[in-house]
Amino acid sequence: ESRLIGSVMVQETTNKMVLIKERLKAARDHQKSYANNRRKPLEIEVGDQVLLKVSPQKGVVRFGKKGKLAPRYVGSFEILERIGLAAYRLRLPQELSSIHDTSHMSNLKKCLADANLHVPLEEIRVEKNLCFVKEPIEIMD
Repeated sequence: ESRLIGSVMVQETTNKMVLIKERLKAARDHQKSYANNRRKPLEIEVGDQVLLKVSPQKGVVRFGKKGKLAPRYVGSFEILERIGLAAYRLRLPQELSSIHDTSHMSNLKKCLADANLHVPLEEIRVEKNLCFVKEPIEIMD
């Protein structure tokens, strides 16, 4: 009789595990359908112009401004090559030579504006630790 009770408990547990897995899959599919309605794949090709996210690292000051007034993206830069499924090599100017020229697609945004309308890079000085150094122009009393 103990074998019968043991096998019944094992069968009930197995049935409950199958039911739980089915319900988890249904919930995951339901959430995925809502999330995918908002997502659009980034469609960029070699030769397109993209904007580069200025600082994905926390604590880096962007252009001397903190918070929501700091620019999020800089550029536009031309895509030279696609590397793998999600990385691209960019043509960066000499001012940004210390930044690696390969970026993940999550740090890129397709540039829809005119190529002449972009943040000027002459004012940016990137050091090895990727921090912007703010220097005073004039001391006022």
